[in-house]
Amino acid sequence: MMKVAGSICIASFLALAFLIPGTIASENDTLFQTSVISALMQGVYDGTMTFKDLGAHGDFGIGTVQALDGEMVGLDGEFYQVKSNGIAYRVSDSMKTPFAEVAFFKPEETIALNGSSNLTELESRLDESLVTKNLFYGIRIDCTFDYVKTRSVPMQSKPYPTLSEAIKAQKIFEFHNVKGTIVGFRCPDYVQGVNVPGYNLHFITLDRSAGGHLLDFNLENARVLVDSFTELNLALPDNEEFYQANLSENPQATLAKVESNPKN
Repeated sequence: MMKVAGSICIASFLALAFLIPGTIASENDTLFQTSVISALMQGVYDGTMTFKDLGAHGDFGIGTVQALDGEMVGLDGEFYQVKSNGIAYRVSDSMKTPFAEVAFFKPEETIALNGSSNLTELESRLDESLVTKNLFYGIRIDCTFDYVKTRSVPMQSKPYPTLSEAIKAQKIFEFHNVKGTIVGFRCPDYVQGVNVPGYNLHFITLDRSAGGHLLDFNLENARVLVDSFTELNLALPDNEEFYQANLSENPQATLAKVESNPKN
């Protein structure tokens, strides 16, 4: 049992260090995560970590809010909650998250996207450019988008449904000729059950008024800022809901459907 500052009691704090030989991990090399994606998939939507405590671990990130009430975007030290009406709201320090991943984003590399790109093309181009697929990466893109498609989900009530059921009520939003920022991470394939393998990206407009979980986009000639992380710190929830969840099944097939772009 390990306690953190404030009233948060974390049942387990697991530090997984993936260090490049000859280096020492620092705060800027660490991706911090609360809970695991398999728990969220099973409907573990009650958080035990406040956003004040989450902010001590990073100024950049994605996740969700208590009771799965929308999509969370962390950018430049501020957290935003994009509710199912598509509007982004500032998150208060006292609010809690059932799942989030954050880092102190310090870009180490800039990758040029020349010409037109959509989400699938972005992922392919980045995979070709990254030195290895076995580390964790933070991804940020600031530009004017020709088109952006996002989603958010409504707040859930107990008894909580699974994520695949909750997502059936998702709301879809489309933006045209909009300035904004893509925020998210690329995780290695070996984190199945812990996080989302591959890319998990959110979007927020430049004026921080709208956004959501990124489903697709079109852009021209953008720069992608990339930061790599060699250490993962994982904090597990301290509540009965998490203790009793069946996390033995591989959620990857269901997760792929949840993350996919629905047909119009």
